[in-house]
Amino acid sequence: MASLPSRVRRSLLNDVAAAIRSRREEFENLLVLETGKPLVDCRVEVARTIVTWEAAAEEVSRLHGETVPLDLLPSGDGLVGFWKRKPIGVVVGIAGFNYPLLLASHKIAPAIAAGCPVIVKPAPQTPLATLWLVHLVRSVAPIAAMVQLVTGDAAVGAALTTDRRIGAVSFTGSAAVGHRIARDAAPTKTLLELGSNAALVVAPDADLDAAVDAVLRGGFYASGQACISVQRVLVVASVAEEFTERLVGRLDEVVVGDPRDEKTRVSALIDPASTARVAAWIEQAGARRVGGGVDGTVLRPTVLLDVPDGVEAWDEEIFGPVVCVRTVSDVDEAFAAVNASRYGLHASVYSRSLHTAFRALDELEVGGVVVNEVPGFRSDTMPYGGVKDSGIGREGPRFAVEELTVTRMAVLRP
Repeated sequence: MASLPSRVRRSLLNDVAAAIRSRREEFENLLVLETGKPLVDCRVEVARTIVTWEAAAEEVSRLHGETVPLDLLPSGDGLVGFWKRKPIGVVVGIAGFNYPLLLASHKIAPAIAAGCPVIVKPAPQTPLATLWLVHLVRSVAPIAAMVQLVTGDAAVGAALTTDRRIGAVSFTGSAAVGHRIARDAAPTKTLLELGSNAALVVAPDADLDAAVDAVLRGGFYASGQACISVQRVLVVASVAEEFTERLVGRLDEVVVGDPRDEKTRVSALIDPASTARVAAWIEQAGARRVGGGVDGTVLRPTVLLDVPDGVEAWDEEIFGPVVCVRTVSDVDEAFAAVNASRYGLHASVYSRSLHTAFRALDELEVGGVVVNEVPGFRSDTMPYGGVKDSGIGREGPRFAVEELTVTRMAVLRP
């Protein structure tokens, strides 16, 4: 793989993007059946997957080094120095169940662009789309073994991530599992995209209709099974009553039903155990509840009002169609509450003030700050990752390629 010409890697990546595009409707339908996620979200996933492969192809031509002035000290006189990037080695990619095709692509495509062989392990609940993706890659790859797939449970993941022949591990999943992988894999490099409980701050000067719309869109897409979906809403007191009334009044707009229906926004979670866990967290929160309840196998959209600290619905990643709303005295208290979390992936702020927007950029301890849009906004070409317990390293083809290569310095005396 390391000696495969860059033009071949770029062509391969573009060919895979074209293959996915030609079968996009079939991929969308498979994702609906495999994940139970609404069709609208599966369409977004396939579209983003295509962009990811195309962006990775573009990064191949940008994989280069620079010269270095070695004569800043007398000992460097007459020396020529430059560095280049070399593949880190075999990459193990472990993806989550919620966006299986996209998350696997964020492991595989940058690895190919960097010149690394890759072994991908999909989540046990959702292997099918990834199996098909790897089949498409291998059907156009000049070296079939450059991309391999292994299915299995946590024991299989442990065998892969602790093998000393591995150059890097890229993992998407829970914080607890990610921390264990980092410990057990050491000194192998680990890239961890972990959990979150993304916050949305509503400032006194916010466009309240836009903020309510953001909560309805950003809190319940993919049935809430997204690490940057809106989970915590911090509303400044002067607008809290009006905001809450508007939010509660529009909660019924979130359509619950068959995921194959284009109008559906919330459907069943990945498995009954997840539904039971989320329902238990709602009960344990001890907060006033609007909406909710289990309809057959589907947990209906839920808003919890004035949720305290110390309960899992506020402190942890709920990964379901649940939004927690808390009233705060001012923006200072809101920002402090955002930063009090052990997570720090994305947060958003609704405000008409540039001062508040730039304060958020400077003060919020997260990997991404989004102003006047949902914290779940992600372009697949931007650096994506968190701080604190939300992980380490960055995804996005350009940034992942940098993570999956190492500099090699050359010093020559002509």
